[in-house]
Parts: sequence; C-alpha cells; structure tokens
Amino acid sequence: MSAKPVLWHIAVSHYSEKARWALDWKRIEHTLRAPPPGIHMGFALALTRGKEKTFPVLQIDDINVGDSAKIIATLDERRPDRPLIPADSGERSRALALQAYFDEELGPYARHVAMHAMRSDREAREAFVATAMPDAVAGNATVRRGGAAFAKVFFGARYKVGEDDAAARAREKVLAAYERLEAELAAGDGTHLVGTEFTVADLAAASLFVPVVAPPEGPDLPPPPAELGAFRDSVSERPGTRWVRETFARYRRPSPTG
Repeated sequence: MSAKPVLWHIAVSHYSEKARWALDWKRIEHTLRAPPPGIHMGFALALTRGKEKTFPVLQIDDINVGDSAKIIATLDERRPDRPLIPADSGERSRALALQAYFDEELGPYARHVAMHAMRSDREAREAFVATAMPDAVAGNATVRRGGAAFAKVFFGARYKVGEDDAAARAREKVLAAYERLEAELAAGDGTHLVGTEFTVADLAAASLFVPVVAPPEGPDLPPPPAELGAFRDSVSERPGTRWVRETFARYRRPSPTG
C-alpha cells in the first residue's frame, strides 16, 4: 500500500488552498506540513531538487511535485477517482486554459492586493504572521512584531510589493479576472465554467479569488486591513463574488488529514 501523500503548504495561501481542495475533492487522506513562510522556499527547493521555490509541493508515491496545476494533473493521473480534468478533449482544453488564465492573471494579483494593504498596516501583518507561527510563540508580542517586520521586507523582496502604481495595476487585473469569470459563467450554465460538472476550472477560479472574497469555507484568514476591506466591499455584490461563495459552499468539503 502506498504511503499517505504529504502536502507541504502555507495555510493562508490561495495556491495551497487550490491543492488542498483537489486532495479533499478526491477524498484522499493526506498529511499537511507547513514550515514558516520565508524559510519555506528552502524546503520547496530541496523537495523539488531546484525545480520549484515555493509551496505547495506534494509528495505522492515516489515523486515530489510542485506547482498547483502540476499537482492536480498528477492527482488525476495517479488517483483517477472524482476527476478534475474533463475526459472530453474539447472540455479538457477549455478547463486547462481557464486554469492557466486564473493561475497567471488572477492569482499573483489577488495576492498583491492583499499584501500591499498589509504592508502599511503593522497590526494586520502581525495577525497574518501569527497564522503561520506555532501556538507556543504566536501569542508573544515581541515575536509577532519581529515577524511583521520580516514580512514587510519579504513582501517587497519576493513579490515586489510597495509601489502604489503596482497595487493599482493589481486591482485592475483582479477586476479583469472578474469580467472573465462572469462572462464565462454567462456563456455556460451559470454554475460551472466548463460543462455541467465541477472541474479544475471552477476549482482554480474559486481558490484564487480567496484573498478578495474570503469565503467562510476557505482558509482561516486574519481580519483584513482597512484598504483590503474596502476593496472587498467594492466587489461584494458582483456576480463573481456570489459565485465564489456559492462554489465553496457547494463543493468544499474536508478530507482526513494527519
């Protein structure tokens, strides 16, 4: 019998949520491991032999797989029950194209919007870093302040967060992703992006809107800084926001972890 898969992840990461959701959708019992953000890059590089520098990374059978899209493809190949990638060639092409769009044109920018808002709000950064700290130190104010200071530097160095022009562009990209999502839904059945079943396209879009929508069934996010809260409010009544919330409520169910 194969060993239980291990997912190396970041608890609040929307790309990690995409991989967690895929495992849960397939009802695959697995183990979650989460080194602190920042040093996680060293773990990712070691696990993937230099191929990936961030999480999620899945250890399954005899391989380590980085990148959420590759993880989902690997899961469909090695654990084919409850597939996420359609068998029909036309639907498969559309679903994978939509996944690629949301991976590239939404995910980085939704993250940027959230990080830019936190960069100028120390209390929000402290709450954010506390989600990744062991319980033994998360309540220590000095440790949280140090983590918040590190996060501000890390956001700038790793994700180029800091310039107002870049934040404005990120918001524009998120709004463009809303337009694409809503157009695709209008062209289909209004519930699924491809066909009439839950696919990788739905999973990718819903997961990668998490920093903006914060659905209750998603990651346990800290309270948003004022700037992020205002942006969330500005899109709260959009059809795309309602769809993300409904998709999480309809399809997001946990599976056993340990």
